[in-house]
Amino acid sequence: MQPPAYSALQISVTEHVATVTLLETGSNPTMGVAHFQELPQAFSWLEECDDVRAVVVRGAGGHFSFGLDLVDMQPLLDLARPGAGAGERQVFLRSIAELQTAFSSVAGISKPVIAAVDGWCIGAGVDLISSADVRLATQSAKFSVRETRMAMVADLGSLQRLVGIIGDGHLRELVLTGRDVAADEARQIGLINRTFTDSEALYAAGAELAVQMARNSPLVLAGIKEVLGAERESRVQAGLRFVAAWNAAFMPSEDLLEARNAFSERRPANFTGR
Repeated sequence: MQPPAYSALQISVTEHVATVTLLETGSNPTMGVAHFQELPQAFSWLEECDDVRAVVVRGAGGHFSFGLDLVDMQPLLDLARPGAGAGERQVFLRSIAELQTAFSSVAGISKPVIAAVDGWCIGAGVDLISSADVRLATQSAKFSVRETRMAMVADLGSLQRLVGIIGDGHLRELVLTGRDVAADEARQIGLINRTFTDSEALYAAGAELAVQMARNSPLVLAGIKEVLGAERESRVQAGLRFVAAWNAAFMPSEDLLEARNAFSERRPANFTGR
């Protein structure tokens, strides 16, 4: 079966392994509206395609993802301005839930998903790899739950899914600081399974691991994911609903505006808690 064509994603299938590549839709490897629209479509197709038994998700080259495309997402961010009314907050709440669906579609597929990370993996990039079953990276990879430094509570899955990946203490340190984490530390805390010298070795290892998984019974692979997710998924979905409601209520703030101004002016933000 021929993979569908997308504008923000590219899918290829070899030896029962699908490789999903995040394409750049702007000037940087960020995720915009098209990525969030197409990920659920792509993973629905991967779920239904009998020729696919495992999936590798990777960046287009050089970096995995710098996170959200703030320019493309500007209409959504405009809803989170100080003084936003109840109607705008309701639209914002629904919009967050729609964005969450993209990464939940990755987590919810019955087939193993491996994230192969080269270069930077920031914000929404961490949300995405948190939805995978296994994470591999180059030794030069870096990770950051950067939303904290942008006056946002991460609301697309990192806070919920990383709980079972790196443990509560490491999670709190990463998200309360928003600091950058090098690959060696990421491996030590369990965020990634293994590191590789360069992107060529990374992608070869990701494909080999996916092939090993794909050789097993599809029914068993689906069963393992179902059993492992039975307790976790209800907690994750409840957490996603809660953080969406929290952000709809409290993200519109002077601190958010200050974070955006500081980012554009390339200066440290001065937060006031208002």
